[in-house]
Amino acid sequence: MLFSLLSTLSCFGWGQKGHDAVAYIAECNLKPDVYQKVVKCLDGHSLVYYANWMDNASHTHDYRYTKTWHYANVDKGYTYQTMLKNTKGDVVTAIESIVEKLKSGKLTITEENLNLKFLIHLVGDIHAPMHAGRLTDLGGNKVYVKYFGKKLKLHELWDIDLIEDCHRWSYTEWQQQLDKFCPIERKAQLATGTPEVWLEESHRIANNIYTASPKNAKLSYYYLNYYTPIIEERILAGGLRLAMLLNDIYQ
Repeated sequence: MLFSLLSTLSCFGWGQKGHDAVAYIAECNLKPDVYQKVVKCLDGHSLVYYANWMDNASHTHDYRYTKTWHYANVDKGYTYQTMLKNTKGDVVTAIESIVEKLKSGKLTITEENLNLKFLIHLVGDIHAPMHAGRLTDLGGNKVYVKYFGKKLKLHELWDIDLIEDCHRWSYTEWQQQLDKFCPIERKAQLATGTPEVWLEESHRIANNIYTASPKNAKLSYYYLNYYTPIIEERILAGGLRLAMLLNDIYQ
């Protein structure tokens, strides 16, 4: 029952803008031949076209089995390794399984299309800090704060409001500002790791967020300014790492 409730409350990663930005950054970092293969698999559509598809799909009858794939809860004092796992799957196991399937070359065209759409979204989700939030408060959904006087769930604040407020950019502007002018050496540093490592990164940030955002905290400009660089790096890392996975799968 608890896992079911959590899946309903906390599966919306970065919100539409964040997922679009991650997908577009990935798209701009694909090798030309890989880009062609990916677009063909997506029926002629770009990565951005399907960046938010899974959020809606997970609430339909056909794909409700994916509801728990959007997150992996890690309580205070635990790591992903020591935390009791959700038997229905989580964002780490989902990404690992999808990558394995896509690399196998054994999927039908329809199956490949579906798994690719899942992967595009889930790599965004795993870089959203509150998707590694605590099970005890449903990933920040039971923690309410005042953000510029507006009462919000902590999870909602991090999924939508902060990313919209830190920069009033389109998803293409996110790519231009964060990725286009990023030094090659820095991009190489970010495009590393495994899903488990990425989840642990998000969990460490989530612990910091919990400390800075206690129940009923009044948050405004200082909070927004402090976390803007962190949001920028998570969006950039998510896009570069999605590109890394796809360049490896479709090499």
